[in-house]
Amino acid sequence: MTSPEMDIPSLADIEKHFTLFDYIDGERIPPTVELGSFVYNPSTGEPIAPQKATDPEQLERALQTAYRLHQSGVWANTPPEARAEMLENAANHLMTLVPMIAGVESYHTGIIFSTTQFVNAIVWLAFRAAAGVLRSGYVFSTVPGPCGDVEILRKPLGVAVAIVPWNSPAALAAHKVANALAAGCPVILKPSEWAPYSCLLLVEGLEAAGLPRGLFQIVNGGADVGQQLVSDPCVRAISFTGGLQGGRAVAAACAHDFKSMQLELGGNNAMIVCADADIDKVAEGVVAGLTTLNGQWCRALGRLLVHDTIYQSVLEASLHRLASLRIGDALDPATQLGPLANPVHKARVESAIRELAARGTCIHRTASVPAHGCYLSPTLITDASPQDTLEEIFGPVAAVHTFRTDEEAIQLANQSPYGLGGYVFSRDEEHAFRIARQMNTGGVKINGVSLLELNIDAPRPAWGLSGFGEEGTLETFDVFCGKSVVGVAAR
Repeated sequence: MTSPEMDIPSLADIEKHFTLFDYIDGERIPPTVELGSFVYNPSTGEPIAPQKATDPEQLERALQTAYRLHQSGVWANTPPEARAEMLENAANHLMTLVPMIAGVESYHTGIIFSTTQFVNAIVWLAFRAAAGVLRSGYVFSTVPGPCGDVEILRKPLGVAVAIVPWNSPAALAAHKVANALAAGCPVILKPSEWAPYSCLLLVEGLEAAGLPRGLFQIVNGGADVGQQLVSDPCVRAISFTGGLQGGRAVAAACAHDFKSMQLELGGNNAMIVCADADIDKVAEGVVAGLTTLNGQWCRALGRLLVHDTIYQSVLEASLHRLASLRIGDALDPATQLGPLANPVHKARVESAIRELAARGTCIHRTASVPAHGCYLSPTLITDASPQDTLEEIFGPVAAVHTFRTDEEAIQLANQSPYGLGGYVFSRDEEHAFRIARQMNTGGVKINGVSLLELNIDAPRPAWGLSGFGEEGTLETFDVFCGKSVVGVAAR
């Protein structure tokens, strides 16, 4: 995935998009339920607006609208080629909105603009990819049977729900929504109450593409609204990205009536640094692992495992690079690292660091941060017991541990209950591959840390507490489909 450099929209234009609305049956409706907190501009720490939720009556209306559309078959029975054309039209319109989506997202998530404009290329690419699945013939295939061909049909399961977090809301929403629509499902999106605004721009793109009203809806709120959505018997498929507690609640609700579900719940990802590793490359990887999405991403560095012969060199080189970071406002082009997402999350991250410090660890910070806003200097923690660093912190924070043998490194990497991503650094790629193959995690990158996938068509699996199922274009499409096999029986 590549994305051209874009001009940052003006602050005045960005602020025009901070009017929250529910999008129900084609109507924009102000949500009315006060949640008692605020959406913030984390670069300044100032509130933007009160958090609000969809009221129960409107939430039920959204569910019934989606259910009625599914029962009518108006979208499910639309030929795949026609659905693909609609999604391609949406992709074309959404492409023009990427600079504004990126600007809005930087303003209210704190992710720097160079990252949000790169990540939000996914917004239109996801719709293009979902259309490609339909054009490939994936929804209908045949295999030989006893009396002619046997048909394999992928059919929409019913009403779909997509729930996305605050760290990359629009791109994650687009991936889920595009595949639900491609599969033939009406879909209801719930953004995070901490970052609802960038997702609202999807409405402009889908309306411009002519998507029939009611097929795509947005409701707002926190965990209570999410729980009502996933528990409703009208809903048959859920794609959720978020925290472990929320994922467990979704899984419990889905278990009652066996809904299809996809859960991506984060990770506490290990980086194994072998004795022969290039120190400069390792330091570069440490910085990327701690600062991409301001350290608030599912494949962020959580545990730095370094061969004891190069431990001091890796620590010093990493801290030296971190010291030179330009930390500041997410919409400043010169900024290399922005703030944490909101004051509540900042307090949570700082609390986790204090708990480790109280156990006798050493806290290393070298980068200067502004006095105001939700900033945190990237932090490396040494002298911690490995048993005390098993949980994800979800910020620019990593624990550093040493090892002497490959077996010890692999054991340390695999002792975490999470399994989403991992990294191995070694000049000997064959050696790195041997280690990587033994890491119990969804994906391992060798000698690099990047938001880019190793291959866009490869699945993105989750092990352990990192989730349930896999992500990817085909994998997410399948979450919203059921298979039917039809053919003539043997005579």
